[in-house]
Amino acid sequence: PVHVSALVNLAILYEDNDMYEEARRCLDAVLRSTPTHPRALLYMKDVESARSMFYDEDDRTRGQRNAVLDIPMSDFELSVRSRNCLKKMDIKSLGDLLKVSEQELLSFKNFGETSLSEIKQLLTSKGLRLGQTADGGAGVPAIRRAAPVEDDVPNEVLGKQIADIELSVRSRKALQRLNINTVAELASRTEDELLGCKNFGHTSLNEIKQILGTLGIGLRKLDATD
Repeated sequence: PVHVSALVNLAILYEDNDMYEEARRCLDAVLRSTPTHPRALLYMKDVESARSMFYDEDDRTRGQRNAVLDIPMSDFELSVRSRNCLKKMDIKSLGDLLKVSEQELLSFKNFGETSLSEIKQLLTSKGLRLGQTADGGAGVPAIRRAAPVEDDVPNEVLGKQIADIELSVRSRKALQRLNINTVAELASRTEDELLGCKNFGHTSLNEIKQILGTLGIGLRKLDATD
């Protein structure tokens, strides 16, 4: 029938343009009406083989990309200052580094333009950039992974906005520089991370800990493996 030949020809066009799923659907429609159609059977084998190769290559590319993001920062030659700052910020891999912005890095003590240029040069050599996974979609928040908090803390507490909490001007500005907007984001940080922020000292730290304590929550503590 004419419509069968048209579907087969359409499938061939789809395959030529690497649209394997569309080609498979056309051939599948032909084989449902004419199970022994020789051309459809032949092209279906080609399409299935091409689809397999396409998805295998896609998986391989994704795996290679993930492997790059998992490279620990300790594997790169960095200045002592940059290395120490990244350690205090709990940035352990390239993937972690892609989740922070220039502003977040510069907000930390002893991390200046020289260290920033060093980091940006490293990422550029890998075809990457700061904030790539924070603003590039995939639903990745600007703040690095949020560490687990106590299971019994109500969601309304975790979702409470920092702007709604009474804080000193210094503490509030420091949290703004770190892009910390909720109690959950604050609780995902460690004492060292907060103390690493410019103009954030032990007075501000004690203020934060006291406020979190009244909410039944505390700052994140590093595990022995961290």
